[in-house]
Amino acid sequence: MTYKEVIDYLYSQVPSFEKQGLTGYKEGLGNTLKIDEHFEHPHESFRCIHVAGTNGKGSVSHSIAALLQVFGYRVGLYTSPHLVDFRERIRVNGIPVSEDYVVNFVERNRSFFEPLNPSFFEITTALAFSYFKEADVDIAVIEVGLGGRLDCTNVITPILSIITNISLDHTQLLGDSLEQIAMEKAGIIKPNVPVVIGESLPETRPVFEAVAEEKHSPIYFADDDEERVILSAEPLPQGGMHYHTNHINDFEGELSGIYQEKNTNTVMCAMHRLEEKGYVCMTTPDNLEKIQGEMNLAFQHVCEMTGLMGRWQTIRTQPTVVCDTGHNVAGWEYISRQLANVKCRQMHIIYGAVDDKDIYGIMNLLPKDATYYYTKADTKRAFPETSLKVFGDQFGLQGECYPTVLQAYQKAMSEAHPDDFVFVGGSTYVVADLLKSLN
Repeated sequence: MTYKEVIDYLYSQVPSFEKQGLTGYKEGLGNTLKIDEHFEHPHESFRCIHVAGTNGKGSVSHSIAALLQVFGYRVGLYTSPHLVDFRERIRVNGIPVSEDYVVNFVERNRSFFEPLNPSFFEITTALAFSYFKEADVDIAVIEVGLGGRLDCTNVITPILSIITNISLDHTQLLGDSLEQIAMEKAGIIKPNVPVVIGESLPETRPVFEAVAEEKHSPIYFADDDEERVILSAEPLPQGGMHYHTNHINDFEGELSGIYQEKNTNTVMCAMHRLEEKGYVCMTTPDNLEKIQGEMNLAFQHVCEMTGLMGRWQTIRTQPTVVCDTGHNVAGWEYISRQLANVKCRQMHIIYGAVDDKDIYGIMNLLPKDATYYYTKADTKRAFPETSLKVFGDQFGLQGECYPTVLQAYQKAMSEAHPDDFVFVGGSTYVVADLLKSLN
């Protein structure tokens, strides 16, 4: 099989939530445990950091991976979904898994997998864990796929658990209240393993505290005053953020987007937990300048070091084109504030969504004075662009429909003045389609 044939096989022959939605979701760890036993528990060969949450998992996971790399570790990074190439999901020190490894893994194990009928994510997770074992990584940063308690990554026992935040998303699978969703995410908390909560709410904090107490797990809330590292942040003219800190020197990071303030605070709280466990040294007075330099290196080059894309990412200038993978109401609360701060002649928004999102909630946050290009990504989960326009009309949003992201982008670029601003988003899949088209 060629690499393309293997990827086509994975998407066409096994269930995939990303492509199919609910019909592609396999609940429970039955298959995962059988697969884990078959491969002789490869995750036991390296240390893990487990990252769950509604938003921010990707930025937090990549940032921690970059920091661990500059501190000298050989770091595995497992994230999802990918934007351009499947291999983005599985990296060692920023380098994607090879095409040959993916092909050989599927060919060697196809006869084992097929009777089980595992999901796309179950196979991908087994591939990642096996690759990290063979690559002899020191630490792997593992991002949860969906939820936590029943996610197939939850066979690991990490050295640190992180839950970035909780908001209403995937309610058909995780529950329709913040408390229910928090309980699902809290499923990654393991006995006696410290857990960092990036952002808590009155509804979710008691849930996390109760589970941590039951598991005898030390719990740290990154947004509490005694744990807060990032005091404030401000956007830089050239992109990125300048962070004002508590206890350490100010620093800059290349990731843009005002939501990065909370993500970076979560990262720093997590790094201090790793320092307490002896994995890194962040605050030694005798070596502070060197440590500060390493930290700046990681935050200022996280995209290059880990391959992160799609987080308020500038694609081009004149006109400025930015894409962002924020896709739910909680994400758009930040994106809408960011858009409100953009200074431009005219704003153009290429917008698409998938069918399990709160379209009305997001539409209520969209700027009223932009020109809209409603579109749909190349996934069965895509919400029809014609229906988006119907909703947009109800909110007074002026726009037209385009059947593909590329057509919407081409139309926006043909109409945009050099001083205009073009935003592409609404769904990870919309951003993915754009980046694939431009590549």
